[in-house]
Amino acid sequence: QVQLAESGGGLVQPGGSLKVACVPSGDYFQIPRTMAWFRQAPGKPREWIAAITYSGTTNYKDDVKGRFTVSRGSAMNSIYLQMNGLKAEDTAVYYCNRWPPREGIWGQGTQVTVYS
Repeated sequence: QVQLAESGGGLVQPGGSLKVACVPSGDYFQIPRTMAWFRQAPGKPREWIAAITYSGTTNYKDDVKGRFTVSRGSAMNSIYLQMNGLKAEDTAVYYCNRWPPREGIWGQGTQVTVYS
């Protein structure tokens, strides 16, 4: 069974930092995949924000470039997102998935709230 588990979210003040993690499970994710982070802000659709290939090549949405860094963990297809210089508009539920995203396997996500 394919599952995605996100963790590490929390409450942070503007300008602060936070690191979220994604640990996939299931046979599908035992094969190297291009992985990605997505987020969904209140009242808005889910959007792609960062991706990383198996070899480590990264790509970012313009408004997070220079502030966010995606990386791979030691476990197959596990990924992290280091978020620095957080802004109020970064408030969202953060999700991971393959790129392009596979429908039907979205996890619960992890809430990141930037508040002052």
